[in-house]
Amino acid sequence: MTTDGGRFRVNVYRKDTGVGATFRAIPTEIPSIEQLALPPVVRKLCDHHQGMILVTGSTGTGKSTTLAAMIDHLNATRRLNIVSLEDPIEFVHRSKQGQVIQRELHTHIPSFAEGVRAAMREDPDVILVGELRDAETISMAMTAAETGHLVLGTLHTTSATKTIDRIIDALPIEEREQTKSFLAQSLLAVVTQVLVKSAEGRGRRAVCEVLVMTKAIARLVQTDQTHQIPNQLQTGRDLGMQLLDQALLAAINAREIDPDDAYLYAGDKRLFQRFVTDTSVLPKLDAGPVATARDGSTSPGAG
Repeated sequence: MTTDGGRFRVNVYRKDTGVGATFRAIPTEIPSIEQLALPPVVRKLCDHHQGMILVTGSTGTGKSTTLAAMIDHLNATRRLNIVSLEDPIEFVHRSKQGQVIQRELHTHIPSFAEGVRAAMREDPDVILVGELRDAETISMAMTAAETGHLVLGTLHTTSATKTIDRIIDALPIEEREQTKSFLAQSLLAVVTQVLVKSAEGRGRRAVCEVLVMTKAIARLVQTDQTHQIPNQLQTGRDLGMQLLDQALLAAINAREIDPDDAYLYAGDKRLFQRFVTDTSVLPKLDAGPVATARDGSTSPGAG
């Protein structure tokens, strides 16, 4: 904390040339869901009173910022008791319509699992779990969601399908049927995001893949057919669902993101090749076999 009130997340480390540090500035004002240009369905998801919502993505893709925007929306619009378990505390929430209690890993709680266990004794309406990093934490978060709480959490997974598979695989084999049943009944949505350079190159914008649980997707989860979930996302636009590639293409067509950067995040890169302006990012074409002439010179593509 600086004298003018600025906040930074700091990592200090030793290296071969001495001591180094990485500073990440934490804005004082929490951005809104609209300012982050998140899909409108994210705001609707906050209206639920029970279940689990997961925000996923690789490290540095803005998951904490998205969750902060969701918590701020809940805090500003509903009279709720919100318990936020974080590692570390980044955005500071001031109680508005609701009450926000922020607890930090290793400062106020020994583990996320213990934090969830304690939170359920504190009459919460909403529990934010900073990271579902182990089987015990996942199990406790599932229990909280099943017992009448709205649970928000994060995972380091890069698609909705991988998120569901990760949760199922994280728990012991004897609990997998129970886990699939929980996901089918209590998982509300998975929002997987990447940060893509904006069209003007001055910032980055979150682009999201969205899964909203339906009876059809629940059936796929329970019958071990999660590989078919992308088909449901592709055809579920009326429910707010979208594949990451669909979201990237829409953002390119709206001139909101850099197409060269979008190409790097795309799943089916063939769909994006026509938008690329920097051809160096495209795969090199195979010139074919090289033929040797009688004089010893070579020429590509012969044969």
